[in-house]
Amino acid sequence: MIFIESIAVAIRALLINKLRSLLTMLGITIGIAAVLAMVAIGDGAKTIILEDLEKISGINVFTVLQTSFKWVAGRRVPARSGEYLNYGDVQAIEQECSYVQIVAPRIPEWSRVLIQAPDGTNIRAGYNGVDEDYAVALAWDLATGRFISEEDVKNSTRVAVLGANVATALFGEVSPLGKEIKIARRTTSATKERLTVIGTLVPRGRSLEFGFSFDDLVFMPITTVQQRFTGNDRIPQIAVHVHTVEDMPQAIAEVKTVIKKRHRNRDDFFGTFDVRLGLARLMKISTLIKTALGGIAGFSLLVGGIGIMNMMLVAVGERTREIGLRNACGAKRSHILLQFLSESILLCSIGGIFGIGLGIFASKGMAHIAVRIVKIVPEWPAVLSPQWALISVFFSMLLGVSFGLYPAIKARQLSPIEALRTE
Repeated sequence: MIFIESIAVAIRALLINKLRSLLTMLGITIGIAAVLAMVAIGDGAKTIILEDLEKISGINVFTVLQTSFKWVAGRRVPARSGEYLNYGDVQAIEQECSYVQIVAPRIPEWSRVLIQAPDGTNIRAGYNGVDEDYAVALAWDLATGRFISEEDVKNSTRVAVLGANVATALFGEVSPLGKEIKIARRTTSATKERLTVIGTLVPRGRSLEFGFSFDDLVFMPITTVQQRFTGNDRIPQIAVHVHTVEDMPQAIAEVKTVIKKRHRNRDDFFGTFDVRLGLARLMKISTLIKTALGGIAGFSLLVGGIGIMNMMLVAVGERTREIGLRNACGAKRSHILLQFLSESILLCSIGGIFGIGLGIFASKGMAHIAVRIVKIVPEWPAVLSPQWALISVFFSMLLGVSFGLYPAIKARQLSPIEALRTE
């Protein structure tokens, strides 16, 4: 009952000085909004990173890479074993590694090779030699037609699946299915291979980490690329998808063992790249940015808290006679303490609630500005979780206790006789 009365008295006191209460509350509101906006932008960066990883198949994948050197005593030494990755390694990994879910080999050509449509329209784009598991591994849907099949790989069929940008640039709004395209063997090569378009893929976007756009690629059977473009059976990259992230260390060990067994127990011609390592670095940077931005914004909360303390000290000075009268009428010192502490907490709580509303709008505005500054992303999500909203309200109440405690204690310690004598 005493607490409810204290809240009622606090509300009346704040309403008496509306403008002063509003201006003091504004400091807390702006502080909470600034912190929430910075946290939302930081969490938005985390979302962008995770979405970008999903484009290249997620975090439960590592890549086996062909290398031309090895590290000896901290120095890079050329590898002279003569061994290289091939399709037999892909099949062995699929058959012998229990932790592996999907194996997706790839022969990438990221250079801008010439690709030509039947009417002479041409663009510069890249191509990838893949097998039937590639689209499944990336969870990449088709827009039209079909993807490369097991039969296409077995028979080295001269077919191609186009990325969204390539399809639009070569054929516009016309369906490219069944049409024949020409692809140069190399960036500077005049020799072109003819392939029939069997499908197109839905837009996937650009990889922020690697810098290329998946929509600017043409996909062909890996054996077709080996026969007609590279002229050998080498496979420079093998993406290995494991069942769960927790299985990653065991899966890497299994794959290394299988490859070494097939290549005279040599391990100097290949290496592994774990996506989690890059993710950990990016997440550390994201956390650092979020902490730095939140810390800078947190100073405005400190200023708002000082404003609360200043207002409460003024209130104690203005209401000295009221405090003396309450003491003379039998109010306990704990009641006086609770009265002024309630005003401070109420002021900060209301400011915190308004701060959440302002923070939502501020985070949207900051996200819009972030897109203009960081032009590599089409959209910057402002991720404002309910958890942070609750933390903000709790923190604003804590501010009310922290910065209102001293004025409340000062009011509590006033002598009733001296308080009543005050003019």
